[in-house]
Amino acid sequence: MNRRLISFCTSLMLLGALVSACGGAQTPDGSSAPEASASTPAANVPASPALSPEPSASESPSAPPASQEPEAGPVEKTYRMNKNYFIVPIDKEKTDGKVVLLTFDDGPKAPETLDPLLDTLDKHQAKAIFFVNGYRVKANPELLKKIDERGQTIGNHSWDHIELKKEQAPKIKEQIESVQEIVKDITGKAPVFFRPPHGSSNDSVRQIAKDNGLLFMTWSNGSLDWDMGKISEDKRPQAVIDNVMEQLHSGSNILMHELPWTAQALDELLTQLEDKGYSFVDPDAIDTEL
Repeated sequence: MNRRLISFCTSLMLLGALVSACGGAQTPDGSSAPEASASTPAANVPASPALSPEPSASESPSAPPASQEPEAGPVEKTYRMNKNYFIVPIDKEKTDGKVVLLTFDDGPKAPETLDPLLDTLDKHQAKAIFFVNGYRVKANPELLKKIDERGQTIGNHSWDHIELKKEQAPKIKEQIESVQEIVKDITGKAPVFFRPPHGSSNDSVRQIAKDNGLLFMTWSNGSLDWDMGKISEDKRPQAVIDNVMEQLHSGSNILMHELPWTAQALDELLTQLEDKGYSFVDPDAIDTEL
């Protein structure tokens, strides 16, 4: 073979090797591997984990509701009223008997006399029954709402504050049921306690009260705040305190009224009761069905 032919063949061989070197890498079966692209991870480089897209505002999981105080359930019935109108424990082994029931009659009259009573009860964390007259409720519906909104109990004291034992059944029924109606219309709740004005009653009064789901009561400890015409006004608050403390007994059902001197006496009276170890019955804890 002459030198020109050998040189030409050698050039062809070198050219083929060069082309092979510049070609793509081959797979085990001899086919060319695909070129890497922007969307294909390079060989031997671990792919980055896919990132989950951020949820949109509409897709974001709602935040858990703010914690709320559980609604207070009904107060357990731990007291009852005996035949002498004392408030006594249903179970003496479980419930303290050294208690008093606070009651206020003949309202609602005016903010000037009502507000100090409510404020003092709040101060001592005490509950009471406000026995209201229908004609006063009609004149002062906003005061009735205030009694209810301040967490106190509203009782029925007849419409006109008359001596019911002198009346016939139809009149008694009207006097009691008209108060039930107006109190429920204003507060959404009908009273469950009834006190006849002057403690005046008969069989019809008791039966009609019972027919309306009312617990009939008078009192067992009279403050005599309604009978102080012979006492100077500056001495009346102390007289109210003295009258209650002199009659004090466990379960005292204390009769008071919405009067200026009673409002003035109340803070000191409740303080003295507490100092003697008495607590104040929540009317809601009294079983009205026993």
